[in-house]
Amino acid sequence: MTTMAQETVTGRTAAPQTASTIRRHELAAFLRHRREHIAPEQVGLPRGTRRRTPGLRREEVAQLAAVGVTWYTWLEQARDIQVSVQVLDALARTLLLDRSERSHLFQLADAIDPQPATDCPVVTPALQSMLDQLDPIPACLQNARYDILAYNRTYGMLLCDLDAVEPEDRNCMILSYTHEEWRSSIVHLEKTQRLMAARFRGSMADHLADPTWKTLLKRLHTSPEFCEVWDRHEVLGASPRRKEFRNSHVGRLTVDHTDLWLGPSRGPRMVTYAPVDEESRQRLERLHAIARAR
Repeated sequence: MTTMAQETVTGRTAAPQTASTIRRHELAAFLRHRREHIAPEQVGLPRGTRRRTPGLRREEVAQLAAVGVTWYTWLEQARDIQVSVQVLDALARTLLLDRSERSHLFQLADAIDPQPATDCPVVTPALQSMLDQLDPIPACLQNARYDILAYNRTYGMLLCDLDAVEPEDRNCMILSYTHEEWRSSIVHLEKTQRLMAARFRGSMADHLADPTWKTLLKRLHTSPEFCEVWDRHEVLGASPRRKEFRNSHVGRLTVDHTDLWLGPSRGPRMVTYAPVDEESRQRLERLHAIARAR
């Protein structure tokens, strides 16, 4: 028995739409809508006197995104064609998509955005407030890739001046191989690097096809130190542990590392470093005072 949605006006039965077909049509409609609602002046083009539409023409979008006009037309016609993440990135920039719209574009294209987000939906104002209220205990939000998504003042000066680090470089693994102050602040650097690599490998099993994970891994492989550690093929799960830091402002610190998971295991987590002795507690208070003064 056929449903009403499968009946045509001629009485014939139409093939049911697949999920990929629905996504292609939604993507086509989304691109058309965004194109038609961007004025030429917004992207540096003259309006002219013969323009019939208030938005951009297809050929203008194609030119700005450096893709073929025919190919872009097929995309708006919901043709079954392959779309690379590079083209999606170019279209997102051309169509002036915000973070939510960009995410929607990649979801409709059934692709994963390779661009590291400078902001993250996990970091709500309430979570940032929690981080701030934990001062002088250093605390931050990290994901399974060791990207530092947010942090409080004390953490921001624990291993280096984190505010001075570019957002795309705020990754604990990257910093442990490339940032001299960060490296010198970790008392047991080699052990820490091995632990992080082992946890990273365990988490990556869930993200083997994710371009953001592959991009990070490729970047890490430029370090001979990392290659040596990675080739050990060690795997480790999350566990509380004691750490020692050598802070350039207040001296040596001994803290207990704890992960507070915000979702399923291997997802985002709040990382805290509680002092294990009175001397470390006092030094963290001094570090917090320095951070506040700055």
